[in-house]
Amino acid sequence: MVLSRFWLVIFISSIAFVIFSLFSGNSYTIDNVLNGKKDDPILISEKYIDQIPIFIKDSINKSEEKTFIINRDTLNADTTYVYKNKVVKIFSGVQKSDGLLPTCKSTLLDLILPLMAYLAFFCGLMELLIISGVSEKLAKALSPVFVKVFPSIPKNHPSISYMTLNFAANFLGLDSAATPFGLKAMESLQEINPEKDKASDAQIMFMCLHASGLTLIATSIIGYRAAAGASNPADVMLPCIITSFIGTIAAFLIVGIKQKINFKSASLVTGLMVLIAAIIGLLMYVNHLDLIGKNYFTSNLSALILVSIIIFTLIFSFLKEKKFTEANTTVYEAFVVGANNGVKTGVTIFPYVLGMLVAISLFRNSGLFEIISNWIAFAFSNMGVSKEITDALPVALLRPFSSAGSRGFLIDSMNTFGADSMTGRLSSIFQCSAESTFYVIAVYFGSVNIKNTRYALGTMLLVDVICVITAIFVASWFF
Repeated sequence: MVLSRFWLVIFISSIAFVIFSLFSGNSYTIDNVLNGKKDDPILISEKYIDQIPIFIKDSINKSEEKTFIINRDTLNADTTYVYKNKVVKIFSGVQKSDGLLPTCKSTLLDLILPLMAYLAFFCGLMELLIISGVSEKLAKALSPVFVKVFPSIPKNHPSISYMTLNFAANFLGLDSAATPFGLKAMESLQEINPEKDKASDAQIMFMCLHASGLTLIATSIIGYRAAAGASNPADVMLPCIITSFIGTIAAFLIVGIKQKINFKSASLVTGLMVLIAAIIGLLMYVNHLDLIGKNYFTSNLSALILVSIIIFTLIFSFLKEKKFTEANTTVYEAFVVGANNGVKTGVTIFPYVLGMLVAISLFRNSGLFEIISNWIAFAFSNMGVSKEITDALPVALLRPFSSAGSRGFLIDSMNTFGADSMTGRLSSIFQCSAESTFYVIAVYFGSVNIKNTRYALGTMLLVDVICVITAIFVASWFF
């Protein structure tokens, strides 16, 4: 219910603002909101050639392309004059994201189809893990901890192994593997959900822990920083880990208090201590490496572990081929069945993702998001917050809505202020310290047709705020 109303508010307010801007004269056309593409120039007015300044008119007439560009610099958008059919079109600034119709197309071609491919492959592997008995063994081993965190889940339930793989994939920055494992976990949890259209306690806890974004190896962030010329691309790794870990603990405490979980459980405390020890141990190892060693380690660890999981699954399935025979199938046929289920899941979530991304597209291109972010930055600056921090806030504000959009702001901030600036580093921490909340909710709850997400959205947004505040303090402490 909350998600539905929030979606309607974004949609209706964005459309209303677009119409208001058109009739008030603040914008010349709304075609870009419907048909424009990201980074396209925005048409701000049209004039007859006799109505423009003489020096621009002369420059256009001398140009073979009948085009004149002024204000060409690295910080400000160019103003471009294009003469065609007796009219000079004036463009200034660029579009922040794809319009409504291009978003519909790109959601299918650039997001859903690749996601379906990932789902097909990893769901095929999951089928092998199930039939071979690996998932059952993993569930038994972790049940003492998981039954404390998820008291409504029966002991040794298959969802435990799926959630474990999802958390591990997120932990290691394996986004392509995390989503299929997570969707499989949601499907498994839905089987024991007594109210099929309403999120269960276990599903809410899983979603909030997943969305808190605990990441050990921020591979993509390190790659962006290296491309931007950072002197030490991996120097944000520790702040990212600290920020995302605090976000995860906050999510666990908030949901745990709501669900009345026993925080004094010995197995729960032991599990938490093991996790902290693992993080500290890896950090100590990475800390003693030189720059080249850090870059090599962070760029290869995640990929190596993913390859190891694939090899282990295939070899173990081969060794347990008898179990596949007992199930009247083969290893390959079982993989195909799992892959087919992954494709079906991708088709199911497509409408949910489309509806959310179209609303976000309207929100950004209407100009409403920019106004709100400027207000927030202005409020922070009046509170004495430094400009280096306020310049990074657009990444934090857009992150819950769009990973691609916030990534664009991240790259822009590093290009504008420098990868080694406070703004560039803080933007990097914002980007890796949380998930894209609305996208995650649309994908995960949409995959099992849950309409009432209860307090999941509010909790996830609260955790996002906690991560933003933590990132600011951590970045100020380190840099």
